[in-house]
Amino acid sequence: MSKYQAGPFLDQIEFPKDLREKFNQEDLPQVADELRSYIVDVISKIGNSHFGASLGVVEMTVALHYVFDTPYDQLVWDVGHQAYGHKILTGRRERFHTNRIKGGISGFPKRSESEYDAFGVGHSSTSISAALGMAIANNYKGEKDRQHIAVIGDGAMTAGLAFEGLNHAGFEKDANLLVILNDNCMSIDPNVGALKEYLTDITTSHTYNKVKSEVWKLLGKVSKFGPDAQTIASKISHALKGSLLKQSNLFESLNFRYFGPVDGHDVVGLTKVLEDLKDIPGPKLLHCITQKGKGYKFSEEGNPTQWHAPGVFNKETGEIIKVVPKSPEPPKYQDVFGHTIVELAEKNPKIMGVTPAMPTGCSLTFMMEAMPDRSFDVGIAEQHAVTFSAGLATQGMVPFCNIYSSFMQRAYDQVLHDVALQNLNVVFCLDRGGLVGADGATHHGAYDLAYMRSIPNMIVAAPMNEEELRNMMYSAQLEDQGPYSIRYPRGNGVMLEWKKAFKKINPGKGRKVSSGEDLAILTIGHIGNTAQAAVKDLKELGISAAHYDMRFVKPLDEVLLHEVFNKFDKIITVEDGCLMGGMGSAILEFMADHGYRTEVKRLGIPDEYIHHGTQKELYADCGYDQNGIKEQAKKMLNFEEKKVRSEQAG
Repeated sequence: MSKYQAGPFLDQIEFPKDLREKFNQEDLPQVADELRSYIVDVISKIGNSHFGASLGVVEMTVALHYVFDTPYDQLVWDVGHQAYGHKILTGRRERFHTNRIKGGISGFPKRSESEYDAFGVGHSSTSISAALGMAIANNYKGEKDRQHIAVIGDGAMTAGLAFEGLNHAGFEKDANLLVILNDNCMSIDPNVGALKEYLTDITTSHTYNKVKSEVWKLLGKVSKFGPDAQTIASKISHALKGSLLKQSNLFESLNFRYFGPVDGHDVVGLTKVLEDLKDIPGPKLLHCITQKGKGYKFSEEGNPTQWHAPGVFNKETGEIIKVVPKSPEPPKYQDVFGHTIVELAEKNPKIMGVTPAMPTGCSLTFMMEAMPDRSFDVGIAEQHAVTFSAGLATQGMVPFCNIYSSFMQRAYDQVLHDVALQNLNVVFCLDRGGLVGADGATHHGAYDLAYMRSIPNMIVAAPMNEEELRNMMYSAQLEDQGPYSIRYPRGNGVMLEWKKAFKKINPGKGRKVSSGEDLAILTIGHIGNTAQAAVKDLKELGISAAHYDMRFVKPLDEVLLHEVFNKFDKIITVEDGCLMGGMGSAILEFMADHGYRTEVKRLGIPDEYIHHGTQKELYADCGYDQNGIKEQAKKMLNFEEKKVRSEQAG
């Protein structure tokens, strides 16, 4: 039983059917108010969650579930940051306080969690394609009465995939598809690009707003005309196309019927509009203007980026409660990247910074403030970010393309074809490498070591600490070395004094961290610090473990590996990445290629999707936390068995 109290209306709603059967349109504003208050109450206390996006679509969420017969009518939420109200209205209110906590509900729509989650999401811009696929499949099955709604933010609309979906949908005139464009001028950071300017023109156009009221009067008559609804809709479409901005409407050009912009916070008005749109066939787009963080004073008036995921806060005062460490903490890896790229760019005029819509998350904001002409936020467009970087590199620039590891997957072909095939010196800085925690399976950076390692010409590196990250970034821009990938995790490093003089690290050069005699532990990246702690634990038990920081998965340090395989008959590899194809696989390949016969145990992310929890919880689940490494070493050395024999002999 949840300790959080819903209001008198919300308390009566377990599923959308209750909303539809128990309440009239006039009740919906109070339902929306209670839903918003419930989200604020829970998230302010549990933290660890997104916030502003869901507040911005509260009225839209209520209207959608009131008008449409969900889950028969299929509702797809793009990205999923905005789906908290949806989860609360679809049977998960009592569990909402477990949001993004290990064993609790996911922070994103998830098909295995609820039949109301029509499509699993996490990465942006997938909703239109998915909803179109559902519409065509259901038409084929004879279920032509089913409605299909894709809710997509204006930030997500900048991705190529969204346009691919729109382009195809406009061709499918029988597809029962409604795209709702949630326009709040924000993704996580403020939106950029020509589409943002276009949408701003629409929403501020005096020409359009003069026509709007007449158009919506026509639309309000659609339901009364019965069989003539299509004729009325056609008139509306032509009125919009002819009047809007004295230019072609982008969405009309793609054969969508465009309606809006409308007030996304008028729940009764939205309900009436959606009821009418249900009767109009074919692909349609409803443009809703919303405010991220709507209805909570402090998120409305504060920094929208900060209120995207504020953590725990005092809902009465808006104070975001930060845990103040008792002693100084090492910096976050993203901030080390941000400060270092500025430092390097001051010395090397060829360096440029590129990120797809995550300047704050990856700390490229430091360079954007210091050198706005040399740093670029290209919007949610990872493929473009990579090929744009390739274009910069052809002209002698050294682009540092900073993308979260899981988002890098979206541009894999561009890495292969546009960068690596041409051997261009693009430096990929992959933030959030490894298990990231509460965002779960859609955001874990599990695969980059494996997928980058398989690409010809690619250098694949991972620093064990902040100093190594700086030195790898420094080394990557010293000369034209071709594509260079550096991955690092979410969270803090381990060094207080990290801003040291740069030193060159040659590609494929590892290092010995500590000597040992009984077995060797080989690590890549930040997880090496966990292994080093395990080495100390083992020493207390009388086990002497050598520890090697490989630094590079490609090229491997073969001199170091020959030393290891000639000395040790037991080896443990540890990586915060997938076991299949990762560093451990590279070590096994080296062993096979050189005819060694050694017992090797690989620790890392198993061949399954890992769900949400804290990073420490997930490391333990996967068996490569400090205790997991220690226990594996003891097992390989038959430590417990030898201990029993020794005690018996004694």
